[in-house]
This record gives sequence, C-alpha cells and structure tokens, in this order.
Amino acid sequence: MHGTSLAGAWKLLVFEFRSEGQVVFPFGTNFLGLCLYDSIGYMAMQIMRGDRPRFAANDQQLGTPEEVGAAFFGYVAYSGTYVADETHGVVVHHVSQSLFPNWVGTDQVRFYRISGDRLIVGAPTQQVGGHLMDVMTVWERLAPIAGA
Repeated sequence: MHGTSLAGAWKLLVFEFRSEGQVVFPFGTNFLGLCLYDSIGYMAMQIMRGDRPRFAANDQQLGTPEEVGAAFFGYVAYSGTYVADETHGVVVHHVSQSLFPNWVGTDQVRFYRISGDRLIVGAPTQQVGGHLMDVMTVWERLAPIAGA
C-alpha cells in the first residue's frame, strides 16, 4: 500500500545524527531539504548544506577536487519508488537514483510518524563517518498531492 498520508511536499526542519547520547548536526544548522511523495508510489528526497561553497568556474565539470568534495559531502539526494506500511509506521524507499552510488538498487528502510503537519522520520542505525549513528529528520508539510 502506498502511504497516502505521506503524499505531499515536505520541507526539512531538523536533520541530526544521534550516537551514545550525543547529537551531531551533519550539515550544521544551515541546511535545506525537500522530500516529495506522490500518491502512486514515487518519491524523491534532497538535503543540502546551505553554506556549500560555490565553484570558482561556473561549470560543474571544471570543479577542483576540493570543490567537488565539498559539494558531494554537503548533499544527500535519492529517488525511486516507495511502499508504506502506515499501521507499523515503516516506509521502504526502493532507490533507483542516488548521489551516493552505493544506494542505487537498495531498499532504504525508514520509520515514521505524522503529527499534525509534521513528518518525523528515523533510519536504522548506520555507519556515518566511521561511527554508528541514528538519523532523525523532521519535515513540515508544504502541500498535499492532489488526489491523495
């Protein structure tokens, strides 16, 4: 079943990692994010540092290794299809495109709940920068998808 309650456009409010009682803000406090779920099972998610430095050249193919590294490490993006189990608060993203190539063809499991116009999403513990971390995001509904 596709999560019709998920259908809509969501703006990122909180992006943090948690480990052993510590809270880490991977993109600091200046970040932007948009997550889209449609009513027939497609999704797309993007999160970026708000302070990523611009390339010196106005050509993405001419970025220096440092510029490319800063751009990559300051951005998370993937899309594909999804299936939601609203009863158990689980959504599985079937990733078909991703900035991180290792996620292409994988299923990314997320735990969620909706409270009013907020979508709270967590991910299973994962390796982040060599440490085991729990990822937590909070999104605000911008608009429902028509027909959802």
